[in-house]
Amino acid sequence: MPEGASPKAASAEVAAAVAEAHRREWAFVLAATVRVAGDIDTAEEAVQDAYASALATWGARGIPSNPGAWLTTAARRRALDLLRREATARRALPKLVEPEPPPVDEQADAAAAIPDDRLALIFTCCHPALAVDTQVALTLRLLCGLSTADVARAFLVPEPTMAARITRAKKKIATAGIPYRVPDARELGPRLDGVLSVVHLVYTTGHTAPFGADLMPRDLAERGHELARLLRALLPDDPDVAGLLALVVLTEARRDARVDTAGDLVLMEDQDRSRWNQRGIAEGTTLVREALRARPPGRFALMAAIAAVHDESPSWSATDWGEILGLYDLLAEIWVSPVVRLNRAIALGFAVGPAEALVELDDLAADPRLARYPYLAAARADMLQRLGRSREARLAYEEAIILTDNAAEQDFLRRRLETMDSTS
Repeated sequence: MPEGASPKAASAEVAAAVAEAHRREWAFVLAATVRVAGDIDTAEEAVQDAYASALATWGARGIPSNPGAWLTTAARRRALDLLRREATARRALPKLVEPEPPPVDEQADAAAAIPDDRLALIFTCCHPALAVDTQVALTLRLLCGLSTADVARAFLVPEPTMAARITRAKKKIATAGIPYRVPDARELGPRLDGVLSVVHLVYTTGHTAPFGADLMPRDLAERGHELARLLRALLPDDPDVAGLLALVVLTEARRDARVDTAGDLVLMEDQDRSRWNQRGIAEGTTLVREALRARPPGRFALMAAIAAVHDESPSWSATDWGEILGLYDLLAEIWVSPVVRLNRAIALGFAVGPAEALVELDDLAADPRLARYPYLAAARADMLQRLGRSREARLAYEEAIILTDNAAEQDFLRRRLETMDSTS
């Protein structure tokens, strides 16, 4: 930090450096510490302690040139201290020595299979001994920086339920003695579905934040985009990987038009399509065609195909809603999800009419998984408004505002409500 900086400025600089190290280095530090600790809980506690120590130590001694290496050393030392305290010497001793590395040829095979450490960590955690939902939840929580609340919202379950699920997963890993190691090329296939889900949810959480003031926390979206490209490089012939990358690229192509100059959310129907990235659209549609060659096409290929219809439409009014509805019908057959049904109902509203959509939306309202899902209330509000049922629409908008935790989305919904009030 600069010589002569005020204590307040120096403290802010250290806090910023620790926050940046948390964002960039957490997964790497945790992975290195798990090998010493032997279990997730001890490793996670040790890494948290290392970051807390950094706040104090870096303020006194200066920010290290390699924060990740400093944090890894501190976390591994802390893990050893915790092991010594919590177990007898006889039981702890085997854990105090880092396990012997695999033979050189096995290390080479693993490195060749997954050359990027971040992606390797995700494949490592998506172990087939765990249910896919549990793999995804555990990986998002431990390695991708998402809070338990973020993960719970992605799975449409209460936060305590997700916390218990993650705890059970950790216990199962410890009890079954599941090793933490990079899988070789032969083991990638059974883990791929979980990995695809992790990368997709990392990207979507960055595309629209479930909490906070910003609509798009770019670090998560960029991480998801980069991981999707790394997957493509690792598995260039896999149609599901092509579908995921297509979906991310086609969604990213609309990014610059999602907010106006004031930072307010702009719906797709009102976006300036000249701001859409045509190069990204061209890349994405090429990937979609490749992904759709698989029979039957996978869920990411179908979602990407829906995105492609939107991206290739010259205007909102020219959107082929019939095609989008048909794609959602196919998606609903292979992916049983209330969110898919919700999006299909919205497409139905534009393809057929709001009355038909409202029947589907009211049916979905009985699903407890969507009881606090703000997009259901917002969709009902829109359809009710289009039907001229203003009083019910206002109530639905108010419900959506209450359920929404993202400030940018709340502001948008309030503007819609104010527009209704001013025109009634």
